[in-house]
Amino acid sequence: MKTVSELLQGKSGSVLSVTPENSVFEALKLMADKNVGALLVMNGNALCGIMSERDYARKVILLGKSSHELAVRDIMSEKVVSVTPKQTVDDCMGLMTDRRIRHLPVLDNGRVVGVLSIGDLVKAVIKEQQQTIQQLESYINS
Repeated sequence: MKTVSELLQGKSGSVLSVTPENSVFEALKLMADKNVGALLVMNGNALCGIMSERDYARKVILLGKSSHELAVRDIMSEKVVSVTPKQTVDDCMGLMTDRRIRHLPVLDNGRVVGVLSIGDLVKAVIKEQQQTIQQLESYINS
């Protein structure tokens, strides 16, 4: 099973983030421009939260508030579940399933080094299963 570190090697090195002071509208615009479902909320180099489409839907739209008026700090999730580069895809899948989340920041000695989405993990699992099938077919046919 692949590790988080191996998965991050196949992704671009940039981590999309906003500050707690950014408006929710600015964050949504960045999410739309980059076609992502969540952004890390950073205070300098420190991870202080995550803002997802789910946060927006539940804490802005359903409460009848305006994304122009609210700051990211007002709706971000502060309890962020993260992983380390040494953890496996299985570890990540278990965390995401148990916690019902779709994005995992990757921290190495407290420093953000990447973000994994559920899509990244699903692709990795499918690729590994395809390789296993090919190996089994090759073994059977030889």
